[in-house]
Amino acid sequence: MDEALNCSLQSGIEIIPGIELSSEVESESGKSEIHILGYYIDYKSEYLKKFLDIFKRARYDRAVKIFERLKKNGIELKNTDFINNIGNKAIGRLHFAKALIEEKFVGSVQEAFQKYLSKDKPAYVPKYSISVKETIKLVLDSGGIPVMAHPYYVHYTDINLFKSLIDCGLMGIEAWHIKHSESVVNRFTDIAKKFNLLVTGGSDCHGPYKKEIPIMGKVKVPYSVLISLKKAKKFLYKD
Repeated sequence: MDEALNCSLQSGIEIIPGIELSSEVESESGKSEIHILGYYIDYKSEYLKKFLDIFKRARYDRAVKIFERLKKNGIELKNTDFINNIGNKAIGRLHFAKALIEEKFVGSVQEAFQKYLSKDKPAYVPKYSISVKETIKLVLDSGGIPVMAHPYYVHYTDINLFKSLIDCGLMGIEAWHIKHSESVVNRFTDIAKKFNLLVTGGSDCHGPYKKEIPIMGKVKVPYSVLISLKKAKKFLYKD
């Protein structure tokens, strides 16, 4: 993050320290995964770093289990450097999907998930997560603004759950997303207005890969979104 912020001073690009965290939530339809974004977090917070270290260790342990499950199903990856050379990043299923493509077990990321990595598939291993309420608290305690990520992508429709999360400190909802149609964007901006939530957006880009079409920059988000985030940050942590 320090490197990005230093580059921003030279390029004139505004950088927002942020994070995306996975969490679990109980709703009318049962237990499901929900992602929470944290905008303007204090990325140097020792409190936050402690939690991230726990997440990263759990992700590594999960990766080992995924590798073993693939092996039991006849998929023995020859190059496993991506597991041990992940550095400070958190390893996830996408890394395995790309490894499966590299070694020609599958032809695409989508096929990797459909055949092996999605829930109920042979190599699926649930990831360590905390409750969505704990996640919102973690973002707030780290000086950030908690926002619900890609709600349509996770098929989120439970308004009662929305209300309970707002009571826990949820401050916004991601309306613009690469998988949100115009009607979906309108639906979630209407929900944001109804509950007085911030509206954010982004491409959800996880970086380029080979010949895949890059998605960064394809989702157009009004600059007013950033202005609103800045105001919320200033008001929330004015002391």
